[in-house]
Amino acid sequence: MDTGTHLVMGIGLAGLAMVDPVVAANPTILTAVLIGTVAGSQAPDLDNLLRLKGNACYIRNHRGISHSIPAIFIWAIAITGLLQLLYKGSLPWLHVGGWVLLSVALHVFTDLFNAYGTQAMRPFNETWISWNIIHIFDPVLFTVHIIAILLWSANLVNPAMLFPIMYLFLTVYFIWRTITAKRTVKWLPSLDKTHKKSDTYFAIPTISLSIWNIVKQSTDGTFSVGNLRGRSLKWLDKVQCSSHPAVEKSKNDAGIRSFRYFTSFACADVKEHSWGYEVRWSDVRYRHRKQYPFVAVLLMNKQFETVGSYVGWLSDDRLMKRLRMDTY
Repeated sequence: MDTGTHLVMGIGLAGLAMVDPVVAANPTILTAVLIGTVAGSQAPDLDNLLRLKGNACYIRNHRGISHSIPAIFIWAIAITGLLQLLYKGSLPWLHVGGWVLLSVALHVFTDLFNAYGTQAMRPFNETWISWNIIHIFDPVLFTVHIIAILLWSANLVNPAMLFPIMYLFLTVYFIWRTITAKRTVKWLPSLDKTHKKSDTYFAIPTISLSIWNIVKQSTDGTFSVGNLRGRSLKWLDKVQCSSHPAVEKSKNDAGIRSFRYFTSFACADVKEHSWGYEVRWSDVRYRHRKQYPFVAVLLMNKQFETVGSYVGWLSDDRLMKRLRMDTY
């Protein structure tokens, strides 16, 4: 989920902690739990600092080991330990640590529901898990938290009643979205007039509850990209993946390897120039204004030697400016 959603979820868990008699009875402990759950809800995304090492490193590792099973416990222990230092060892470890652990675990768990996904099963499995159920910013999830937090801060509702009801509602909401996502994928072959038995469909959530971005993968190496509004399926583009020799050469580049490691929806296109080749790998899940802004681009001369590269999110205009900067 996005940073704002994780923040309100951290505050919401502090409200839920009021069901714990030890927390509810002591304002100092409640404050410590609030600090801990907010910190825990943000901690796994500290890997954003990897941007300092370059986009390729960031894309390969974001939501990787920082969201793994061992990391969940490491983050929780580290935050709880810092709180104990801050409060000079006066906090009840079990109660504060338990709520911090829940906040970190919930961060990782909710990230599994969007298209970006995580490597939550590391170190046992490095597969990227993305369930394609909730958009990275879900308006229902965010709004419900904001309303509950405002009611709590205004002392209008007892948090020990309010937040359990809120999380029960959100549990039902997530179940409903999961069923809807599975049902949508099941419906797609019957809605697609060009359907072939070998086609594979993916429904990707948008910020709208009634609109899904659709990707169809065919065995001939093409991707069809469209959207589903209600029961109306509309194809917007068909992407043919190139088999040019430059594509195979580009796979040796570290940035391209990072891009392809992260996504299984990468499709390459080659443009030949007088000076060499421009190989552009695009993630076809992300189509915006007739473009695919999540890219890995490699410029090579006629001898397939790298002369420029870029990995990340950019428009075509900004991308070409960046490549020119890297080249000269």
